[in-house]
Amino acid sequence: MAAQPFLPFTKPEFDEPTIAAVVEVLRSGWVTSGPKVLEFEAALSAYFGGRPVRTFSSGTATLEVALRVAGVGPGDEVITSPLSWVATANVILAVGATPVFVDVDPATRNLDLDLVERALTSRTRAIIPVHLAGLPVDMDRLYALAAAAGLRVVEDAAQAIGSRWQGRRVGSFGDLVSFSFQATKNVTTGEGGCLVLNDEAEARLAGKLRLQGLTRSGADGFEVDVLGGKSNMTDLAAAIGLAQLAKADAIAAKRRRLARRYLTAFAGGDGAAAFERTYGAQLPPPPCDDCTTTPGAACGCEYEDATTAGAEGGETPGGGSSTSTSTSTSRSNCHLFQLVLPPRVGRATFIQQMRERHQIGVGVHYPAIHLFQLYRARGFGDGMFPVAERVGRQIVTLPLFNSMTDADVDRVADAVKALLGPATPLTG
Repeated sequence: MAAQPFLPFTKPEFDEPTIAAVVEVLRSGWVTSGPKVLEFEAALSAYFGGRPVRTFSSGTATLEVALRVAGVGPGDEVITSPLSWVATANVILAVGATPVFVDVDPATRNLDLDLVERALTSRTRAIIPVHLAGLPVDMDRLYALAAAAGLRVVEDAAQAIGSRWQGRRVGSFGDLVSFSFQATKNVTTGEGGCLVLNDEAEARLAGKLRLQGLTRSGADGFEVDVLGGKSNMTDLAAAIGLAQLAKADAIAAKRRRLARRYLTAFAGGDGAAAFERTYGAQLPPPPCDDCTTTPGAACGCEYEDATTAGAEGGETPGGGSSTSTSTSTSRSNCHLFQLVLPPRVGRATFIQQMRERHQIGVGVHYPAIHLFQLYRARGFGDGMFPVAERVGRQIVTLPLFNSMTDADVDRVADAVKALLGPATPLTG
């Protein structure tokens, strides 16, 4: 039997019109920030319901500028999750503030808001919730908590473009919302990010902070009135982003369908609890809070996804409205499909055997931030956030990308079950 081709855990995909758009920019003679960036920001603003948007060279730069716009600095505390990419906490240090980690909910792997409330002090200035894998935090409760305490909210929505809360797109409401367009994201510009804001004054400040604090340039000379950095997006990246954004909702719909396929392949009609009893591994939450893994059953988001998949038009860029008719409260864009392995399974061995035995790539998103040496040196350590530590030690990301097929999903699920089965104990 011929060996199967290697299946990566993610794969950036660019169609011919996207490539042509990049070539057009190259031939234009203007490759840094210019007309394409302005066009991309206008399209993003439309996608997010008309809110001001500024683009950046990375999601990390976006998040740091968001904190600066919010006025966070030395002496301030910022509450965030220890289960995220390290950039979420690094930007807090970068602005001179103190990160305050709060453990995550074991089911959603997002911030435990009960613990957030207990962590508030007189020095708390902001909260950075992380919509991990595209699953929104409980936005109603989060914003009520922040409003009661007079705090800014800087959403780390790096993974959440196309996700929805109460039918509304993440980013179309709220305070400061930071997105990433890094290579693995549902919508990518290679590297890049965007910040969605509430008012033009803060948008102007964000624009200055990304380009050395410039308030004026050109024939009238230069003027700088704030200390800024250099994190502006290029027209090359914006050209890619425009093509990708047009398919954002169709991409999210396809990934939700693939995630439902995964859940059915793993749990069938018996449900996630039965899978966990049999294999010891924890499945991710379903794409929306109405979804079921029962074959043949459907929910509102599944119906909408069926009508959105393949669409590249609609009321707003991305193939649909910034609001939804689905009755689900929370709907993920299924940026990642993750399993938490049982303690008996060594993660490194699992990843190695998935690659060597089955030619399947597996990722890790993420080790707990507070256990990195940078944060241990600041007083954090083992046992402080047990849920994040357990998940961070054992979590794996299975393949999920836009061109995956049902057969690919079934192949991955079969491989995982073969390795997790009692006949194949993994250690080390």
